[in-house]
Amino acid sequence: MTEPDTKKIDSLLQQMVEDDKFSGTVLVHKNGNVILEKAYGLACKRFNVPNTIETKFNIGSLNKLITKIAILQLLQKGRLNLEDYVGKYLPDYPKEIASKVKVRHLLSFKSGLGDYFNEKFPKVIGQLRKLDDFVELFIDDPLLFEPGEKQHYSNAGYVVLGKIIEAITGTEYYDYVRENIYKPAKMYDSDHFELDFPTPNLATGYTRFTQCDQDGIVQLENRRNNFYVIGTKGSPAGGGYSTVRDMMRFDQAIDNETFLDSKHSKMVMRPLDADSESKPKSAILAGGAPGLCALYFKFFEMGYTVFILSNYDPEDVEPIVGPIRTLFLPDEDEGRIVTLRKDK
Repeated sequence: MTEPDTKKIDSLLQQMVEDDKFSGTVLVHKNGNVILEKAYGLACKRFNVPNTIETKFNIGSLNKLITKIAILQLLQKGRLNLEDYVGKYLPDYPKEIASKVKVRHLLSFKSGLGDYFNEKFPKVIGQLRKLDDFVELFIDDPLLFEPGEKQHYSNAGYVVLGKIIEAITGTEYYDYVRENIYKPAKMYDSDHFELDFPTPNLATGYTRFTQCDQDGIVQLENRRNNFYVIGTKGSPAGGGYSTVRDMMRFDQAIDNETFLDSKHSKMVMRPLDADSESKPKSAILAGGAPGLCALYFKFFEMGYTVFILSNYDPEDVEPIVGPIRTLFLPDEDEGRIVTLRKDK
């Protein structure tokens, strides 16, 4: 098998920087050996602070993978079942959710729950500190469809998973993740940092998009920071921060079965309904929102993993997905590549 020329990734990113389409970091490793590690652009334009390998970026919906691992840990310990209904753990939830939605539905985006980025969100954007604050944004919304009927991307569903983790463990979601994900993986630069508190080496997100008005999302000619667009703090659905080195540690912890035993580790990087014996050649995970984009490429057979973290919009950064996929799998049919989840 021909080894890919990873220098091409650097060349692609350099061109994107020149075109003002990228600011961030990249890390490529093969079975734990770093092949490429580099920072580009500015973490803070106001004070002309450059990005470094230690810069912390918002990883968006890559946090959903962390929440999934936390649920699988509880499954492995026998503290929950994927076929359990929400009401078993959250009996005070609205009956429609409590009696119809299963843990499995929440994990696989088949719950019928929608999003929390709704008309209520801008009004409380600076008040989101705990999971209950997020729950209030959608708890009164009806299900979009009968659970299990179809698949529909849902941030709200992963917030409910976070509430289930809290109910079972008696621990706040954020504390559980620190103790059971970040600590064993030695991810000491990762957390759900609150934007109104000073955090060293935290990248400011820059976006051309502003809040929705009656005509929809408004795109600006020039970038502004995203503080008033994404919220003060993230949730189990997304919004935590990490570095490319910490994300490599996370990736290695999955491969080395640090979080889970062999059986449950195999469930992390594939959909729940996938054939347990199937071995996809790759998986591409993405998280994105105004002023942030996080890409996680996993090429299983080749042993390569690529992380790209950016403080620019997904619309700027995501065009690199195709070239990177082609670099590692030039002859692969796109339809055979597993893309697990993506913000949108």
